[in-house]
Amino acid sequence: MQRRHLLPLLAAPALITRAQAQGTSQGTSQGSPQGTGQGRPITLIVPYAAGGGTDIVARELAPILMEQLGQNVIVENRGGAAGHVGATAVARARPDGTTLLFAVSTNIVVNPHLQRNDRINLSTALAPVTKASSYQYVLVIDPKVQANTLQELIAAGKRPGAGFTFSSGGVGSNNHLAGVLFAEAAGLEMEHISYRGTAPALQDVVAGRVTMNFSSPPPAVPLAKDGRLRAIAVTGEHRLPSLPEVPTLSEAGLPGIVILGWHGIFAPAGTPDAEMSRLEAAANKAIRDPRFARSLERDGLEVAAAQPRADFAKAIREEYDFWGRKVRELDLKAE
Repeated sequence: MQRRHLLPLLAAPALITRAQAQGTSQGTSQGSPQGTGQGRPITLIVPYAAGGGTDIVARELAPILMEQLGQNVIVENRGGAAGHVGATAVARARPDGTTLLFAVSTNIVVNPHLQRNDRINLSTALAPVTKASSYQYVLVIDPKVQANTLQELIAAGKRPGAGFTFSSGGVGSNNHLAGVLFAEAAGLEMEHISYRGTAPALQDVVAGRVTMNFSSPPPAVPLAKDGRLRAIAVTGEHRLPSLPEVPTLSEAGLPGIVILGWHGIFAPAGTPDAEMSRLEAAANKAIRDPRFARSLERDGLEVAAAQPRADFAKAIREEYDFWGRKVRELDLKAE
């Protein structure tokens, strides 16, 4: 497996919010046709703590989605088990379109393989509505670490007693898997420290209790610009416009490693096809609204390429099968 494909469809959890998005998005309500969620409030569950990348993007999309649907859209944070708690809550919700998940790929294609006592298969218990965004990650470190470049960081991590650590939003989360891949490529031994979301995981890097984190851009970029974190590299094929001075991993001396991610909207399996089509059409219009595109650009993300939900579902099934094999190969276990 080439390194650039090892984490092909990851997307990020949580962190300090630029908008401190604790509020909810509301709109007008209309009458509801029987058997569907049309007209009734929609709860859009973010399966991580408030303030992270997933939370930020969901709250930027919610008011625009509300306009397209003509009904309330309320963002609710329900973290735990690297997103598994919130994802399974949506999978078990009534399939009428009133409860949706704003997910990252690891929720669907990695976590189910780690939750071995859980009989729910999220790759089939959740129905994809559409892909919302794609992005890369930022390797950020505690500014007190004596390293200004990736090669200096690797050299420091190889010194006796370095005791490097990396944080994540849970075993099997995007930033956990990115850290595993980086440690392998760099030849470092690092202790993994798991949190209930990227927000607290990143906060402990800011506080100097953890060495590094691979974060989605929305929460990391402002902290790096403020000097509370030091951005060492980005994981995509090109530099971020919001951090033009920060090189890619390849440019910094680790060629061949490209780690990308996405956010997607999901409904409980069994949601009527007409309702799924209505949600898909509205979500795709919202995602391609210039206001959302500007928000993503500011955050360091991109609007996902248009993809019919049937193709999205097929890609998810392939990713699920791939990660089933990879979890066994890496011997990953939920903590």
